[in-house]
Amino acid sequence: MSYVNEVIDRVIRENPNEPEFHQAVKEVLLSLEPVVAEHEEQFRRDALLERLVNPERQVKFRVPWIDDKGQVRVNTGYRVQFNSAIGPYKGGLRLHPSVNLGIIKFLGFEQIFKNSLTGLPIGGGKGGSDFDPKGKSDREIMAFCQSFMTELSKHIGADTDVPAGDIGTGAREIGYMFGQYKRLCNQFTGVLTGKGLPFGGSLARTEATGYGLLYITQEMLRCHGIDIAGKTVCVSGAGNVAIYAIEKAQQLGAKVVTCSDSTGWIYDPDGIDVALLKEIKEVKRARLTEYLAGRPDAQYHEGKGVWSVPCDIALPCATQNELHLADAKQLVANGVVAVSEGANMPTTEDATAYLQAQGILFLPAKAANAGGVATSALEMSQNSERLHWTFEEVDAMLKGIMVNLYHNVDDAAKKYGFDGNYVVGANIAGFEKVMEAMMAQGIV
Repeated sequence: MSYVNEVIDRVIRENPNEPEFHQAVKEVLLSLEPVVAEHEEQFRRDALLERLVNPERQVKFRVPWIDDKGQVRVNTGYRVQFNSAIGPYKGGLRLHPSVNLGIIKFLGFEQIFKNSLTGLPIGGGKGGSDFDPKGKSDREIMAFCQSFMTELSKHIGADTDVPAGDIGTGAREIGYMFGQYKRLCNQFTGVLTGKGLPFGGSLARTEATGYGLLYITQEMLRCHGIDIAGKTVCVSGAGNVAIYAIEKAQQLGAKVVTCSDSTGWIYDPDGIDVALLKEIKEVKRARLTEYLAGRPDAQYHEGKGVWSVPCDIALPCATQNELHLADAKQLVANGVVAVSEGANMPTTEDATAYLQAQGILFLPAKAANAGGVATSALEMSQNSERLHWTFEEVDAMLKGIMVNLYHNVDDAAKKYGFDGNYVVGANIAGFEKVMEAMMAQGIV
């Protein structure tokens, strides 16, 4: 049995009931086989892959808080600090009922390579809680966030671990967490990113993941002789990533015709009205059913179905494992030419394999949605220097990072004989930098 397969088997055996983590490890390690084969004896001796797949630290804690009726509620909090070989741990805090240790480990493992690909000095980590912010009052959100940060504050710091937002964790939640950290530690420091502009946030951070997704997708298409202008795009999701992916796609001349939330999806043949979508989701925090009031010619459908709409480009921006094999087959039958992942691993393993086999341009999440964490690292730099860059400065840096990222991924794929396979290219390009750092720092 190869060294890679030995490590995959060990991960599955030692981490039972964590299928998402198994999926992430298998997807990465199998694509690293050409690199591992060149160094197998040394990697085995140093247990490099075993160290790579085992977090440096895992923290699990209870989060008690009081709801508006005076009832004490208890949630579980997590922070997995996966790898700090190239910089302080960096990764979001997800607040969603589906959160468990396996989900957080899957996201944290992916974050190692995504952060490495940005070219910036940030390691990989992830955290969150099974708390559901939907339907909670601002006071309840604050109560939870303060309790959550009371424990988390013991494990993070501007040069140790810098969390950010994720699903369920927006500017409101980050603000409450930052206030509690400052109160507990008596420090005004860049310990969180995604902060509000008045207290250390960065312009363009809100837009960064969605904008970055389009910058790298545009560069991939350009390198294959395809102009994004005039193309029809399907987007899933209606959160931060989806909204700003839609906005940037339409700025680049494409027409986005779909979006979705957890209850249903919109098809707007005239193109999604971004201003209306922002009003519904960012201001009212309402359901997409309200979209029809402003756009009566659009269609609302319950459940799932975004990928049934013919398009040139598909951008899954909702959540993990949302685009299945049947969806991939439908996209291909309808003429899709490119799929870029805006969410974290939204395409299932068999769907990814099918899309690649059909010659579809496929950009994996660790490359395609790295714009958010890249801009978080730029926020960290501004905080450290006590500076505040303009939107145009940050946006230009973001575009440069994403364009360079595409070419690093493309070059790595070609170097090892996988031209056009951006999953392999992203994994190898991200791994090589982390590998060099780990080997240089000894057995730690």
